[in-house]
Amino acid sequence: MEKAVFRIIDANFNRAREAARLMEEYCRFALNSSELAARAKKLRHRLCDAVKNLNADKLIAGRNTQTDVGRGMTVQGQLDRKNLRDCFTAAAKRLTEALRVLAETTKTLQNEVAQVFEQLRFDAYSLEKDTLIQSSAAEKFSSVRLYVIINAAAHQSDSQILDLAAACIAGGTDCIQLRANSSRCDAAEGISDRRTFELAGKIVKLCEETGVVSIINDRVDIAVSVGADGVHLGRDDLGLDEARRMQLTPMIFGLSTHSADELKAAIAQRPDYVSLGPVFASGTKPDLAPAGLQYLTEATQMLRDTDIGHVAIGGITVDNIDRVLKAGAKNVAVCSAVSQAEDPEQMGRKLKSMM
Repeated sequence: MEKAVFRIIDANFNRAREAARLMEEYCRFALNSSELAARAKKLRHRLCDAVKNLNADKLIAGRNTQTDVGRGMTVQGQLDRKNLRDCFTAAAKRLTEALRVLAETTKTLQNEVAQVFEQLRFDAYSLEKDTLIQSSAAEKFSSVRLYVIINAAAHQSDSQILDLAAACIAGGTDCIQLRANSSRCDAAEGISDRRTFELAGKIVKLCEETGVVSIINDRVDIAVSVGADGVHLGRDDLGLDEARRMQLTPMIFGLSTHSADELKAAIAQRPDYVSLGPVFASGTKPDLAPAGLQYLTEATQMLRDTDIGHVAIGGITVDNIDRVLKAGAKNVAVCSAVSQAEDPEQMGRKLKSMM
């Protein structure tokens, strides 16, 4: 029976090692995530180190692929893969299954090694979750080029705000962010939480119907409740780790940055995208000094080797968008350039055509 134990361990070690390598390659090449790829690589090396504590000669001696009754055994749909994400998911399942088998069978030989396999199994579950969440959000945001922020104010009716959103979408907007100041902070133009919730639900529904990404500014609770695609957080908002714990399904998380130091700190938190700016003086946030085109160039270079998306923001119009794109931006966020235009749909279309 000892030979059978070593055969089981050898087969499942190879299965786990190969699966971990595929997961590492997905994180590295598909997601361009050095952090997730490093975790997968570390897991694979810990797996190999654990097996070194077992009798290598008996592992090799027990291997006989030619007479293995499981060779060639397949079930319907076993090899179905539509994309790389499917490949990753299948590999993650193989890895955790193999680690469970390794943990159970190794208990008959060395309990200490079995405990290592058991810990690796839980680490693999966490890696699978974090990777799939990031993959889902990254895939959604990858289609965004023109990002429009709609400010909801007390003097506007819901129909006016929704008409503006519809016009933006008709003009080619890829993402709508709803920004609504609370009436508790802005008595004159802020709106109540109830109205923000109801308006957010309507915006999300419109975006779902038209295939546009929906983002809620600041309010993670409302974004989760209405099923928005994501939430954008500023410097003084809820922390990204806390916000992620509130999500019920994978969401897009964006962070505001205004300097290289802020961007460096943001990258460490692994958001799905960052806003870079304000590039120019902005009427939306007049008290915030422009970060300038130099920051935009520096920021896009800093982001080059990450999987984090970006939008240039702040005072961007048809008159200066070409300078923004030449500075390195691939995606732009606008607010007043569209919302205050005589024809928001046409303005959106013009901006999109220049990108």
